[in-house]
Amino acid sequence: MNAIEAARHYFNQAADHMGLSQNMRKLLLTPKREAKVQIPMQMDNGEIGTFIGYRVQHDDARGPMKGGLRFHPEVDADEVVTLAQLMTWKTAVVNIPYGGAKGGIAVDIKKLSRGELERITRGFIDNIHDMIGPDKDIPAPDMGTNAQVMAWAVNQYEKYHGFSPACITGKPLELHGSEGREEATGRGVVIVTEAVLKQLKKTLSGSTVALQGFGNVGSFAARFLHEAGAKVVAVTDVAGGVRNSEGLDIPALTRWSADHNGLAGFPGSESVTNDELLRSDVDLLIPAALGGVITEEVARDVRASVVVEAANNPTRAEADEIFHKRNVVVVPDILANAGGVTVSYFEWVQNRQHFRWELARVRKELDRVMVDSFDRVWNIAQEKHVSLRTAAYIIGIGRVGRATVLGGI
Repeated sequence: MNAIEAARHYFNQAADHMGLSQNMRKLLLTPKREAKVQIPMQMDNGEIGTFIGYRVQHDDARGPMKGGLRFHPEVDADEVVTLAQLMTWKTAVVNIPYGGAKGGIAVDIKKLSRGELERITRGFIDNIHDMIGPDKDIPAPDMGTNAQVMAWAVNQYEKYHGFSPACITGKPLELHGSEGREEATGRGVVIVTEAVLKQLKKTLSGSTVALQGFGNVGSFAARFLHEAGAKVVAVTDVAGGVRNSEGLDIPALTRWSADHNGLAGFPGSESVTNDELLRSDVDLLIPAALGGVITEEVARDVRASVVVEAANNPTRAEADEIFHKRNVVVVPDILANAGGVTVSYFEWVQNRQHFRWELARVRKELDRVMVDSFDRVWNIAQEKHVSLRTAAYIIGIGRVGRATVLGGI
């Protein structure tokens, strides 16, 4: 089952519990608009490169659409449609006034110079600037993009529309970004991890963790887990991984990764592969890298009792069924990694008000939103005897469905 089939499967599981008609299912699943654009660009060597970009706007029943920009070789129309749909449910689960969208360019940023990366970003915005905006669709960083890319995107958008910082989130602070935005997804992961452990009568302090991925999300999650007293015993990145059964020194590992362009060779550790990490004998497994890494085969061997999906779509549908049968608690991606879009919402609010919040306020509001959202999902799961994933979908689909009906066609 591929990603788009899995997303539809999860949707239909929840829709069956809700008794949704086929007409309503079709209405809620069908994207509002899909754009595929050509981005011609002069490369540094003088040749003309041609790249394909996408922006899918899934639903705006609850507010302007929201979703990241992903620059990755595997970006394609199906992936972007799936991720846009997930954003619709995600923003609804945490009850912020957005719909869902997603965008991206099929490109390997490792093969681009800084100048080429800037030109491809500006070329993409040239193609979609009339589709996006503070009241229409608000992009943000995703895989392969960051605050600098958002700075170029904002600058290019404003050449057409004038000063409009709320058009994009995840910007540098100097260009009206928000305190706490960079850490937000990783921090949100740890907030819901603490919340689920509380329901299971456990604590984060002393819990052992295996963390796949040490990019923006994984590195911040590791930092906050370490500060909360958890023992992060294994971590992997794109180049390899390290483990220490006594717990890794996360601040030192973060410095090592920055200085050596990866985790490999960290003193006081042994190497570990992704497959070994996923099967680690730990309390918590946190996939924070690419989607589809937990297959049916892997799920049978996972020894963690709790899986927290920091990445998008890390667990395949067949694996999810195995977890459910094995009573492995899975905190789904549309809840677990919603910290990023939540603080993006805070950034948008600050931009609209032309007023900046302090970091303490951002963190306090994020804690409140994530804990309240988790508690609601947990209670629905207990009441209806369903998984946390199905409960999250029930909440998300219910909110979008009600907004759609109330607003009218």
